[in-house]
Amino acid sequence: MVAELKHKAQCSKNQTKHSSQKSKKGRVCALFGFLCGLRFGKFGGVVLSYGHVIFAKTQKMIVDDTDIQELLTRGVERIYPSQEALEARLKSGDMLSIYYGIDPTGNTLHLGHALNLLKLRMFQNLGHEIIILYGGFTAQIGDPTDKLAARQPLASEQIKKNAANYKKLIGKILDLKKTNVRFLNNEQWSNKLKPKDVLNLAAHFTVSQLLERDMFQERLKHGKEVRANELLYPVFQAYDAVIMDVDIQIGGNDQTFNMLAGRTLMRKMKNKEKFVMAMKLLVDPSSGKKMGKTEGNMVTLEDAPTDIYGKVMSWSDAMILPGFELCTLVPVAEIVSVRQKLEAGANPKESKMRLAREIVALCHSEEKVRKAEESFVKTFQEGKPQEFIEVRLSGQSVSDALIEKDVIASKSELRRLLGEGAVINLDGGAKMGEDFLNVAVAGRYRIGKRRFVRIQ
Repeated sequence: MVAELKHKAQCSKNQTKHSSQKSKKGRVCALFGFLCGLRFGKFGGVVLSYGHVIFAKTQKMIVDDTDIQELLTRGVERIYPSQEALEARLKSGDMLSIYYGIDPTGNTLHLGHALNLLKLRMFQNLGHEIIILYGGFTAQIGDPTDKLAARQPLASEQIKKNAANYKKLIGKILDLKKTNVRFLNNEQWSNKLKPKDVLNLAAHFTVSQLLERDMFQERLKHGKEVRANELLYPVFQAYDAVIMDVDIQIGGNDQTFNMLAGRTLMRKMKNKEKFVMAMKLLVDPSSGKKMGKTEGNMVTLEDAPTDIYGKVMSWSDAMILPGFELCTLVPVAEIVSVRQKLEAGANPKESKMRLAREIVALCHSEEKVRKAEESFVKTFQEGKPQEFIEVRLSGQSVSDALIEKDVIASKSELRRLLGEGAVINLDGGAKMGEDFLNVAVAGRYRIGKRRFVRIQ
């Protein structure tokens, strides 16, 4: 590796000399390429680093104590190795790289993703480097977390299709105009691994370690299969952290096993301390059920404002305080005030309506927030039927016409609603199928629970 770096340095020296007659832009590009090249190294044929954006390191970090304390505690279940150790790094003024991985197993993102994105936004506001990692490779294995049966493998094309809208949705929460946000895909390096490389990685773990997971023990207890590729899932996720050379990984506390595998591999391969921030899950305290795709109660980031508002209002009262903590940017002092009012016996409706407004505001404008609340009040509190939005088809598809009228956010949203049987012809009671995307008979329709249109 030393020889490789010396060679790179000599090449850079020669290139710099040669480029002295070129434009300033050319010299900057050559230097940038050299600096990025320094981030690469190898260990037994396995690439050890995918490189940082070096020029971003000149940014000044914010080390305000109040901001750091909120970052370390709000919505956080546990920090490894400790909160104190991470606090010291944050106060050092060093730029840290933080990554959050998403396996594109569905075609949208929901509040479970949003609470992690909000934490990334806090890191971003302090000046640190943010990496969003798409699991183009790991999604083909399938994360076995909380699964009592093996996931069905996804084809690469389906994964790409699922992730097509992710960046747009992530941009509702993170500021993508800043230079300290990167999007990567673990296909870029995992697909290049050779059998020998995989064996070298797996050798850092024992089978007994990988079988410690509760869901594997439960399967074995009931005589169900545990597949070899599932055992390797945390190994490949750990490799992601090593190759990106990150300082921190965040994720839900149900991902702790996978994230700690990354700590293990980082220590063994790079002698580096990787921090893990395990976030609380959005769970209904009254039922213990996780809010999300698996439970069928998810609020997506592309839901219509009226749907988001209505879904939040349908939550149990016990969800109000966790909702404020995890899913909003409401200051902690104000959340304390909400808690005190509820403990004093105040009607929870007012607090829940504010929570609904705040969550809608993550993804939509103030005007749409206002209209969503007006629609809810009119439909569910005043007992009046929702007014029908008039939609005239003039050569375009039904989906395009509904998008134009702001009834739906995208074709993928309408496709999902159709798949859930949530588009109803009110004149006959029939549930609409896929054909509704392009052609519809004139009449009245309910789209989702709280949107009503009259198609002409």
